[in-house]
Amino acid sequence: MAERTRTLRVSRLQDQGSEDDLAKTTPAERIEMVWPLTLDAWSFKEPMSAESRLQRHIVRILRRKG
Repeated sequence: MAERTRTLRVSRLQDQGSEDDLAKTTPAERIEMVWPLTLDAWSFKEPMSAESRLQRHIVRILRRKG
């Protein structure tokens, strides 16, 4: 299995806010980046998962004739 190459950059606290790394990303891509963090934070609040699940309840109603 091949390892991915990653680039890391060290910046100082006073340099924050001057980066333009996210300027070319869409809002959907930004949400996708933070979604795992959101789920982790939500799990501290409630033991249930924060992701909504597809409802799988099947209901069938039979009515009597006449």
